[in-house]
Amino acid sequence: MELIEVPQLIRNAERFREVVTILTRHGLADWMSGVPSIWPERLRGSADESMTTAARIRVAFEELGTTFIKLGQVLSTREDLVGRELACELAQLRANTPSDPADVVIAMIESELGAGIDELFLKFDSTAMASASIGQVHRATTHEGHDVVVKVQHPGIEQRIVNDLEIMQKLAEIAEQQSERLTQYRPVDTIREFQRSLMRELDFQRELKNMNRFRTNFQDEPDVHFAKPYPKLSSRRVLTMQRLDGISVSNKAELKTSGADLNEVAHRGAVVFLDMIFRDGFYHADPHPGNLMVLNRHVPSQDPSNDGPPAKQVIGLLDCGMVGRIDDALKDDLEVALIAAVTGDAESIAEIAVRLGDVPCDFDEPSLVSEIRDMLDDYADQKLREFDVSACLRDVTGIIREHRIYLPAKVAMLLKVLAMLEGTAHQLNPNFSLAELLEPYGQQAMRRRLSPRRVYERIKNRVDDWDHLLSILPKDLGDVLHSLKQGNFDIHLQHRRLEPIVNRLVMGILTAALFVGSASLWSSGVPPLLFGVSVPGMLGCSLAMVMGVRLSWQISRVR
Repeated sequence: MELIEVPQLIRNAERFREVVTILTRHGLADWMSGVPSIWPERLRGSADESMTTAARIRVAFEELGTTFIKLGQVLSTREDLVGRELACELAQLRANTPSDPADVVIAMIESELGAGIDELFLKFDSTAMASASIGQVHRATTHEGHDVVVKVQHPGIEQRIVNDLEIMQKLAEIAEQQSERLTQYRPVDTIREFQRSLMRELDFQRELKNMNRFRTNFQDEPDVHFAKPYPKLSSRRVLTMQRLDGISVSNKAELKTSGADLNEVAHRGAVVFLDMIFRDGFYHADPHPGNLMVLNRHVPSQDPSNDGPPAKQVIGLLDCGMVGRIDDALKDDLEVALIAAVTGDAESIAEIAVRLGDVPCDFDEPSLVSEIRDMLDDYADQKLREFDVSACLRDVTGIIREHRIYLPAKVAMLLKVLAMLEGTAHQLNPNFSLAELLEPYGQQAMRRRLSPRRVYERIKNRVDDWDHLLSILPKDLGDVLHSLKQGNFDIHLQHRRLEPIVNRLVMGILTAALFVGSASLWSSGVPPLLFGVSVPGMLGCSLAMVMGVRLSWQISRVR
C-alpha cells in the first residue's frame, strides 16, 4: 500500500466496511477472500438463492446508495462489457432520494449565488418538484416574470461521492488482482471512466454549457426546444433554467387525450437525435421517455407580451447533463460501418471493431468475420420497415463481447443511445422503424465519402502526415544511430501485473531458505532444547511449513 493511500483508508474505513458488509450479505464478496486485511469467514454471505446474480447486484447497488446506483446506470449502457442480462437488470436502477428541507436548500442557493433568496427570485417554491440522486428541482419566478426551475445539488453529496469513488477504485484494484472472472470486466478502467463522467455531472456549469450548445445547434428548428439557462442565477451546484410546460413522452395516455399525433412525435424525436449524432457530433446521451416532452402550447420567447400562435407538437428535451461526442475519426468509422452494413461487408465491420476496440492477445479475427457475416445473413431477408435495429445492435454487441473486444466508452454509449432511441419510439408507435430513418444518413455518408471535396481532404491530410514524418525522420533516425554509436541505446520493457509474481517468487525463496536453515539447526541440536529437540529449529520449520501452505493456496486460487 502506498503511503498516500493511508489517509484515504482512515477516512473511508467505516464506509468501506459498510460496502463490504452489503456485498457479503448478497453473496457478492467471495472474490475478496484472498485479501489479508479481510476476514474470510465474514465474506460468506447468505445470499437469496431465489434471485439471480444480476438481481442481487442490482439490490446491493440500491442499498449502497447514490454513487453505486450511478455506477449501475452507467454499466447498463455497457452491454458489450457486462452482458445483456446484467445490463437489463441495472437499467431498472432508480434513485429514490428524499428531498432536503427547505431551509437547507435555500441556504445552499444563497451560499452559491451570493445573495438572499428574495433578491434572486420574485417567487421561490420551497417544495421540491422532484428529487434525484444528485439534486432536486424547485419552481421559481425571476424578477423579470420568467417561470423557471432551479436545480439544487444535495448538500454534502459531492464529498460522499468522492469517498465512494475512492472505495470503488480500491475494490477494482483488488478485483483485478484476486479474480480472473472479474478481470475480464476491466474493473479499474471502468471505474476510471465512471469517475470522470460522474465528476463532470456534479458540475452544473457543464450542463449549462451543454444546453447552450444544443440551443445553438437547433436554433433554426422551431419544433425542437431546449430550455434556456440563466447563467447569472447558476453556479457549480445550482442551475436555473426556463420551465417547460408540456406532456412527458412517458405519459402515452395523456398524449392521446391531448390529440397529439404519436407517430409524428416518435418520428420527430428520433430525427432530432439522429441529427445530433450524424450532423452535429454532439448528442444527448439519455433518451429515455422521461427526458422528452411534447410542449402543448407556444414555446415562451421570454417576452410575456408575446401572444404568438400555439406551436403544435414541439419536442422539448430535458436533463442535458449526460452527453456524447463524436470526433471526425469516429464519424468516419460510423459512416464506413453504415455503408458496410448496407452492402453486407462483414470484413469492413470487423476491421472497424478491431480498430476502435482493444483486442486480447489471442484474438481470432477470421472467427469474428465469420460470425458477423452469419449475423448479416440473418437480417438480409428482412424488409427495411421490419428491420429491428436494437436486435441487430444487441447481436453485434454480443459477438464483440464473446471475442473479448473492449470498446471505448464513447462507442458503447452511442450503441446504447441508438437502442434506447428505438425503444422509446416504439412505446409511442409500435410500427416505428428506425432503420427507415437511418437509411438516408447512410446514403448521405456514401455520397459524402465519394465527393471530390472529401477525396481532396483525405489526400491533403495524407500528404501533410507524410510531410511531417519526412521532416522529423532524419533527426530521429540520427538520434538513434548516435545512441547506438555511443553505446547508450536502451530499450525499456514494461511488464503489467508483474508485482504479484515477483512477490510469490520472493516468498517461495524465503520459505525454502527458512526451512533449510531451520532443518540444519534441528539436526545439529542447537540449544535451547525441549525434550531433546532444538527449539529454534522446530519453530523455524513450523513457520516455513505455514508459509509454504499459504503460498500454495494462493497459487492454486489463481491457477
